[in-house]
Amino acid sequence: MMAVMTRAKASVREIDHIDPDERMAAVTTTLPQAPTALRIGPYPVDPPVVLAPMAGITNRAFRRLCREFGSATSIYVCEMITARAVVERNEKTLHMMSFDADEHPRSMQLYGVDPKTLGEAVRIIVGEGWADHIDLNLGCPVRKVTKLGGGSALPYKRRLFANIVREMVAAAEPAGVPVTFKFRVGIDDDHHTYLDTGRIAEAEGAAAVALHARTAAQLYSGAADWSAIARLKETVTTIPVLGNGDIFTADDALRMMSETGCDGVVVGRGCLGRPWLFAELSAALRGEPIPDGPTLGRVGEILVRHATLLTEHDGEDKAMRDIRKHMAWYLMGFPVGSQLRRSFATVSKLSQIEDLVGQLDPTVPFPTDALGPRGRQGSPQTKVVLPEGWLDDPEDDTVPAAADVMHSGG
Repeated sequence: MMAVMTRAKASVREIDHIDPDERMAAVTTTLPQAPTALRIGPYPVDPPVVLAPMAGITNRAFRRLCREFGSATSIYVCEMITARAVVERNEKTLHMMSFDADEHPRSMQLYGVDPKTLGEAVRIIVGEGWADHIDLNLGCPVRKVTKLGGGSALPYKRRLFANIVREMVAAAEPAGVPVTFKFRVGIDDDHHTYLDTGRIAEAEGAAAVALHARTAAQLYSGAADWSAIARLKETVTTIPVLGNGDIFTADDALRMMSETGCDGVVVGRGCLGRPWLFAELSAALRGEPIPDGPTLGRVGEILVRHATLLTEHDGEDKAMRDIRKHMAWYLMGFPVGSQLRRSFATVSKLSQIEDLVGQLDPTVPFPTDALGPRGRQGSPQTKVVLPEGWLDDPEDDTVPAAADVMHSGG
């Protein structure tokens, strides 16, 4: 396998200075045979692209926008939902869990640390017919989650994690709903957990696993270590392994699949302000010409579409508060003056967005310097905050106290 990886890396390095069109053709030829063979349970994922769940981002409106550009048979995951809130049928959570009538498979990510609560949440979801695919969040690195033993802290507790997988799979299996798990390399460089996490998930009936190739300590800083994805793919052999981390262009997706042998890619921050990335990914992974980036006029149209969908889902007031954080991402790299940018960032009505878009120069081409990283980056954590004594015994399956008190949206 390492010899294959070495050849793939060499082939990518050799084409770094080729004309962009020729380069894309060359990268495409390094892909494994039939990259569209991915299935998550009964669902073909063609092309093998998944929209990563992102809190406050991958709501019903944004998922629809991404689907309008991408393939209907890729997977677009709902933002994280807490298992406890599902069990309690929290009104806000039920609204967050809604899907479009033509959205299929309906993909939902849960958060939790208690096997019984997670199992009950899955039973409710499949019993009500609310989702066709369920994922568990094991990758969130933020303090308020890890200090409770959740997110990227949880896989360190191997027996607790095995109990969770077993309960969730058992609850979903009668309805034929696949359960998947998305996790990080580990807590920090001294506590890598991803290979054990992959083995346990595979042994206990997971339909697929996905690896964000950073530790919790890294947060979103530095570069993702794609070699970890390759090692996980070598370790987990009977279910699909997907890769996540630093997919900002279609070329990145092709390189990740070529270098690691992973079965598909999970795209997060790369699509912020760029929902058309899914059109580019679909074309690249099917060996088709990649569409040109949109002009500023077209970006303005997409922004209005996004704001309109949010308004339909949440009402204008909440929609305008939500869309403000997307403005800098949509306008990234374009020559838009500071005063106009400030106006976009403070909108309170949909009509204001339409008026502001009318002030943009529609002929400005998409800037090549807007293809790089976007969204959260920042600096690594000096220390990941964990429950007291968390690292003492990885075989301890005690459910951490008060870990399920969070409600959805954080």
